[in-house]
Amino acid sequence: MGINSDESTFTISAFWYRRICEISFFVSLFLVGLFAFGYFASGKVITADFLVPLPVALVSVAVAVASMAAYLFAPREKLERITLAVYIGLCINVALLLIMTHPISSPFIALWILVSVFAGIFGVRTLIGLLIGVNLYLLLQILVLHQFNARSDLLIFVLAYEIPVLASWLIWHHKSHPDTAKDKAYSELVRELSQVANKSEIVINAINDGVVAVDSQGTIQLINPAAQSIIGWGKQDALKLDYKSVIKLLSKTGEPVNENTDPVQQVLRSNNPIMTNDLQLETSSGKKLLISVSASPVGQIGAGAIIVFRDITHEKEEERQQAEFISTASHEMRTPVATIEGYLGLALNPNTATIDAKARDYLNKANASIKHLGRLFQDLLDISRVEDGRLKNTPKVVDLVAFVGEIVHTFEAQAKAKGLVLMFKPTIQQTGAGRPLNPVYYVDVDNDHLREVASNLIENAIKYTLRGNVTIDIIGDATHARLSVHDTGIGIPKEDQVHLFQKFYRVDNSDTRDIGGTGLGLYLCRRLVETMGGRLWLESLYGEGSTFLVEFPRLSHEEATRKIETTPADMM
Repeated sequence: MGINSDESTFTISAFWYRRICEISFFVSLFLVGLFAFGYFASGKVITADFLVPLPVALVSVAVAVASMAAYLFAPREKLERITLAVYIGLCINVALLLIMTHPISSPFIALWILVSVFAGIFGVRTLIGLLIGVNLYLLLQILVLHQFNARSDLLIFVLAYEIPVLASWLIWHHKSHPDTAKDKAYSELVRELSQVANKSEIVINAINDGVVAVDSQGTIQLINPAAQSIIGWGKQDALKLDYKSVIKLLSKTGEPVNENTDPVQQVLRSNNPIMTNDLQLETSSGKKLLISVSASPVGQIGAGAIIVFRDITHEKEEERQQAEFISTASHEMRTPVATIEGYLGLALNPNTATIDAKARDYLNKANASIKHLGRLFQDLLDISRVEDGRLKNTPKVVDLVAFVGEIVHTFEAQAKAKGLVLMFKPTIQQTGAGRPLNPVYYVDVDNDHLREVASNLIENAIKYTLRGNVTIDIIGDATHARLSVHDTGIGIPKEDQVHLFQKFYRVDNSDTRDIGGTGLGLYLCRRLVETMGGRLWLESLYGEGSTFLVEFPRLSHEEATRKIETTPADMM
């Protein structure tokens, strides 16, 4: 608000626009009120005796109406012109009042001082015009009407009519530059925000995934073209509707999701992002799609959420076909592999074949390779069963310490061959104290799955440890039992840790290139652990070793006894 840098034009903010309209309205209303008071007090219309003359009252009514109309209905792009017109009307109204009530002795001189102080808002041209008008009236009074000849009258006129105009220039001239700077900064900010909003809209509209934004009540505030295409709803139809009527989420079995399985509701309640590939989406035409959904919170808990989803029906079909192929191929290949392994065993058996040392060495290497190939086929079969839901999980109550202790014992020769120390801490603690120190940790898991997980983790620890030791421990609390496999091996770089449990992923560096592996073991371990209701994670520092931890829900002694007693004999 104020005079621009060229000092010839002016800009005005909405704040001062409203203040000028309010001042003009209330001053005019005040004058109309004084006229009405004088009229009703005297009981007759005698203009000369009124406190406010009738012409002034009429002009005041017009100015008041114009000011109120400008305050309520003026368009923003014409603020400067309308404000100037209102101000000029107010000046004319007050000037007419002073002329009709004698400029030097009028009781309304204070009104002129008040009004003229705001002249500086409208720029130098308005100030100069006002000064010219005041001085022309002064010359008219002195030269034509021969008034204001006394020095006291002249001094009063200058102080009351000219000094306030000059003061207005001083006040608003100094304030114009900061205000102009603020207006410029404000305009820059508005422009930048507008550009950011436009860019964001372009990016969101260009995303091939469906994007929907909802507020705290679940009402759709934004939906991009990809989402409209996937669900079959138009933008205007979907906006302002509850997301549940537009994004109809279903479980794998086709049942509508509830409050506990709806990812959007979970995000609004917890303010934590959620991602799942286990849901279906029913489109507006009734078609059901397999989708990947990612829901993220916006701001504070319950403030809103961003839903990103995409159609993965084709991907899932491809995965199913791949899994089916792997399962069939692995199953068919197991028979010839088993046959080769059998014949190699016969060739290596001194009772069935006689071979020299060199041939025996070759056959031993071939036997080791065929066993590795057999384990690979078995892993592929297990993975395909896990992914398509065919892997059976038959839980049995087991003492984790005793069960894992037996598995550790089978790896003692392998560890010894590499010069490693294989330690099972529960056994060491019992031997050192002369009596068992650890409580019994009962868990209800599939014994075959647990054996495969523990064997894989221990074998990996031995494989990737060049020197030092491998330590297996079992600890827990009242609700959980935890198996840990710690090694002093090469460790795993931090950037690889987030990918370690992915299918076919292997750490690729100078420490691992000479160590064989397929990248399936850890992926299968995690899936087996999750199938049994547990969790598997890693703690590692590169160059200092790794610790793999497996945690299962723990059974109390009473609960374990009850389950054992109720388990059929053929399942024991």
